[in-house]
Amino acid sequence: MKARAARQSAARPAHGLGSAVWLQGLACGAVVALATPTAVLSGLLLAPGIGALLLERRAGRPAARVTLLCGVAAAAAPLTALWQAGLGVGGAMAAASEPAVLAGCWAAQAAGWLLAQLAPVLLRLAFDLHAAAIAARLRTERARYETEWGIPPATGP
Repeated sequence: MKARAARQSAARPAHGLGSAVWLQGLACGAVVALATPTAVLSGLLLAPGIGALLLERRAGRPAARVTLLCGVAAAAAPLTALWQAGLGVGGAMAAASEPAVLAGCWAAQAAGWLLAQLAPVLLRLAFDLHAAAIAARLRTERARYETEWGIPPATGP
């Protein structure tokens, strides 16, 4: 019985996506068919974030998530303007062809990606500096106690 269960679990794919891929394809098809102008404008404005989502392999895709979050925040105003203008493909292309709109969305995504890459490094540096400051303070207190109490200095770290 255990051997059969082991064979069945070994035969299953590791990711276990199943029909989720088909459902995602169906959802993408529905978006393109029902909301073509919004999909076109969103695709153009969020291209760097979508690329980051496709290329990142870390678990949870943290950099891609931050990149897309910043991109969606920057794309909110052009998408709102498109919806208020009447949802035409021409309006979507006109909004995407404005250099300030496209550059603003892409710059926001680049800033989000850079933040996701630099935040762990900067946090590590801050924690290391904080630990070094605490260690220095404790060493000075230990030296003061050693002189006050007449204890020989420690030889270890």
